[in-house]
Amino acid sequence: MNVLIVEDERSLSHEMEIYLTRQNYNCDVAFNGKSAAEKIHLNNYDFVLLDLGLPDMDGLDLLREARKKGSEATFIILTARGEVEDKITGLDLGADDYIPKPFSLAELQSRMQAILRRKHGLKTNIMSIQDFEIDIQNRTVICKGNSINLTKKEFDLLHYLALHKNRVLTRMQLTEHIWGDVLEDDYESNYIDVHVKNLRKKLSAQAPIEWFETVRGVGYRVNA
Repeated sequence: MNVLIVEDERSLSHEMEIYLTRQNYNCDVAFNGKSAAEKIHLNNYDFVLLDLGLPDMDGLDLLREARKKGSEATFIILTARGEVEDKITGLDLGADDYIPKPFSLAELQSRMQAILRRKHGLKTNIMSIQDFEIDIQNRTVICKGNSINLTKKEFDLLHYLALHKNRVLTRMQLTEHIWGDVLEDDYESNYIDVHVKNLRKKLSAQAPIEWFETVRGVGYRVNA
């Protein structure tokens, strides 16, 4: 999952980056609105953690512009400003949540997970695909009582495909969301294919995986 931290207080942004990176998120940081707007335009983020009190613009204006340009990122507003009007305006502009400062980093991650579950219609952190159970929080995959030893990238691939079940994801989309950036001219390499091959081998050793489909010339899809 890709996260953009838009926060001009550098010590806080650094703490957030370290914490979320340890929780297996890919993090970018912007210290002002202009830099954030450029990054949102160039990259596909799953989450944008947005401070309202930016040095060069109001964070609400950045949110308004991002939504106008079609950004589908989940925006969580983080601010010391507690006015009800700001909360209402932010939510009306398309923010998904609003957390006042100071806040707990563990609470922030918990809210991110809750939003992710809600957006994808999940009631718990467990996703089931036939004989397989994917535990999002603990990052484990269980099949018929057996734990499957996946690498970080293999788990991220399976998790992301499962979240977007029944939808074809291209190799470029998977590369952006698993590695954090498109690998420029090299994005059509076999990085994704190699990881998918290894992932399939581990899964199929436990149970049939007809649901894991290759869409020739495009990418992959989990049918569920």
